[in-house]
Amino acid sequence: MKIAIMGAMPEEVEPIVEKLDDMKKTVYAVNTYYEGRYHGQEVVVAYSKIGKVFATLTATILIEKFACNTLLFSGVAGAISDKLKIGDLIIADGLCQHDLDITAFGHPYGYVPEGEVCIPADVNLRNIAKNVAKEKGLILKEGIIATGDQFIANAERKDWIGNTFNADALEMEGAAVAVVCSSLNVPFFILRAISDSADMDASFNFDEFLESSAKISADFILSMVDEIK
Repeated sequence: MKIAIMGAMPEEVEPIVEKLDDMKKTVYAVNTYYEGRYHGQEVVVAYSKIGKVFATLTATILIEKFACNTLLFSGVAGAISDKLKIGDLIIADGLCQHDLDITAFGHPYGYVPEGEVCIPADVNLRNIAKNVAKEKGLILKEGIIATGDQFIANAERKDWIGNTFNADALEMEGAAVAVVCSSLNVPFFILRAISDSADMDASFNFDEFLESSAKISADFILSMVDEIK
């Protein structure tokens, strides 16, 4: 088994790369891939850059070029559900594309022919995550995560996404990773830390949050690697 670990930004993968043994870097398709071992388990780590296209490219390369057969993704997301607060951890039970719209042809939002509106994440990996959370004393929430190539800061748009897709959180990469992994029959898992919400404190510092949440998420993902192997 070889496990792929992805994030969208360098800050999200740096704490993981630091923990690798026998690490080597490979530059390919204008990106850097970090191959190594964690407690003896082969892993390949990469940050995709932001957005669905880059996430698709990176996930495909991790699977096709580096022969990874399980993919774990961690990063940050915005809350839609008022039950989510800054710092909460949510795992995706399903992912959809909120900006995919061919409703003019009679299809629902987020759907294309021969596709599906919501792609489920791997049940076994989600159960492993729940066990890890229990061991660490962390509260782990679960729900639908919506993906789109837009940073959504409009309350009306957030409400529309929540109502249309029954989504709890939104971000810019997860559903693209889901499409790739589902198509190539690779189990995948998406973990997100909530970085913004409707009741956001004006004094909130995103850079500080990203640094602290990346360490928590890295520890969580690496604990999952231990459980998987």
